[in-house]
Amino acid sequence: MPEPKAASFPKIRGALKFYQIASIVTGVMLLLLLAEMILKYTPLHLELFAGGDRGFLWFAPVIMQDGCQWYSFFIPGGAGCEDISTGESAGGLNLSLMILVAHGWFYVVYLFACFRVWSLMRWPLQRFILLALGGVVPALSFIMEFRVSREITAYLDSREAELSAASGSESTQSQEAAR
Repeated sequence: MPEPKAASFPKIRGALKFYQIASIVTGVMLLLLLAEMILKYTPLHLELFAGGDRGFLWFAPVIMQDGCQWYSFFIPGGAGCEDISTGESAGGLNLSLMILVAHGWFYVVYLFACFRVWSLMRWPLQRFILLALGGVVPALSFIMEFRVSREITAYLDSREAELSAASGSESTQSQEAAR
């Protein structure tokens, strides 16, 4: 397996920092999305709204059409089942929808961060796929961030120590040869 070049170590450290931030933000957004889906698609049928006639933060009921089953929304096309949000009539901002959209965009940023770390570290494709899953499997991004950060930091520290030891012995040899 090819190893990263020493000249790319500063880029790797920058990419790692970007990956850490993107991983945490994406993980938080995914957990918020999971909570939103639980509120909306379980028998609670609620959506979170902000502002409007009812105050700062409030829940609005979601009306499911007749014939909708709990699994209808997991079937492509929803099997003709639709939900009707009652919160828009009060003039509020649908935070449930905002969480969904924000997670989607943060996931794109997260994928870019994963790609950057993956390409600089010269890992196999399977590693990129595992990193990418961190943005869609709840809590996996936190686990991956911890493991990847620890692995890359240890790798860079050991490689830099090897390179400095090698350059130290080369400079000693060149000084002895000059005498």
